[in-house]
Amino acid sequence: MSGNRRKAFLATTVLVGGAMLLTACQDTDAGADAGAPQTSPSATAAAGSATPSGSPAATAGASGGTGKDNKNGGGTGGGQKPVGQVCGANDISWSTKSETQAGGYILVVAKAKPGISCTLPAVHPTVAFGSDGTEAGPAEQSAGKQITLSGETTAYAGVNPKTTSANGGKVLDTIIVAIGHDDPEPVSLPVATITVDKPVVTNWHTSPKDAVPSR
Repeated sequence: MSGNRRKAFLATTVLVGGAMLLTACQDTDAGADAGAPQTSPSATAAAGSATPSGSPAATAGASGGTGKDNKNGGGTGGGQKPVGQVCGANDISWSTKSETQAGGYILVVAKAKPGISCTLPAVHPTVAFGSDGTEAGPAEQSAGKQITLSGETTAYAGVNPKTTSANGGKVLDTIIVAIGHDDPEPVSLPVATITVDKPVVTNWHTSPKDAVPSR
């Protein structure tokens, strides 16, 4: 082989070898890139928006709560009273009715408000009249019975505003009712115009027929 041909052959060999080496390097780099984890922009954004485990939102989610009080929990929240506790006037839905028996009297009707269960004591309610607080005395000599108010259970008491036969007395159109003298929230109930003179009131009864006061 002449010198010129040998030089041409060597040059060609060098060029081919270099091209093969360059191709091998590119294949190696491509394989490495293919094996590496790929992070898309959406995955990066999702990772950035994740809530840290120690944040308030994560803590609330773990506890299952929202920070609001549980109305069905223990205690007496929402106006409810433990079963058997004495009623207060504000625990009761009140109404009155004018009756004509026994010379005329006022029938006081008491029902527990929704969700409340409480007990009326075995004594007559405290009933007062006028700005001077004239109070009704007992119309019955014997003690009554405790009555538990709940749901549709209803209690009745009869008020005779005037037990005297003489003329005169205070003319009023409201009465004040409380559950005992210690009731902190007595209620004012409207009635038809009445004349008050030595009034009396019965014990609580579960039948309106038993709540007719004597004169």
